[in-house]
Amino acid sequence: MGISRDSRHKRRETGGKRKQFRKKRKFELGRQPANTKLGGKRVHAVRVRGGHLKFRALRLETGNFSWGTEVCARKTRILDVVYNASNNELVRTKTLVKGAVVLVDATPFRQWYEAHYGVKIGVKKNAPQHEEEEVKKSDHVLRKLANRQRTRVLDPKIDEQVTSGRLLAVISSRPGQSGRADGYLLEGKELEFYQRKLATKKSKK
Repeated sequence: MGISRDSRHKRRETGGKRKQFRKKRKFELGRQPANTKLGGKRVHAVRVRGGHLKFRALRLETGNFSWGTEVCARKTRILDVVYNASNNELVRTKTLVKGAVVLVDATPFRQWYEAHYGVKIGVKKNAPQHEEEEVKKSDHVLRKLANRQRTRVLDPKIDEQVTSGRLLAVISSRPGQSGRADGYLLEGKELEFYQRKLATKKSKK
């Protein structure tokens, strides 16, 4: 039997059974879930109603993630799935779905931040200082960096995550429909909320 999105097969509100008065229709069809996993990119094109195409991602390892407060988006590696509000099974099997909380590689964001503001972030407290050659910057660039420094605000929680090399993010695209796992970095109240959830999950183990 095919997967159908109709409600004629459901019981009535009273609990009684419904009579079958027609067969399944093509426009009511459903398909198996993509259950996108972490791994080398594997995307299938699926022809759908109207001759359009959907892109069914079966495996993905990278995505485009945006840093809202800094108005910056970077392509980065997805390292792990750590939380899913709807189902713990999807965390255990590392399934990429919309709304899943994932860990992404912090390197692209750290590099951008250091180039944009001329400030190193994610430096460990007691780490030995390596003497790096100072790159000569023009007066124009120095003025530009000084101007940006004036309005620079970095959340200590983000800095802490950059030190560990991993950032918490949420997938906001639908990998089984668009073939991409794009999203945004967690910040502020939302970040605190998920960090609390992850802490309680850890303490239960």
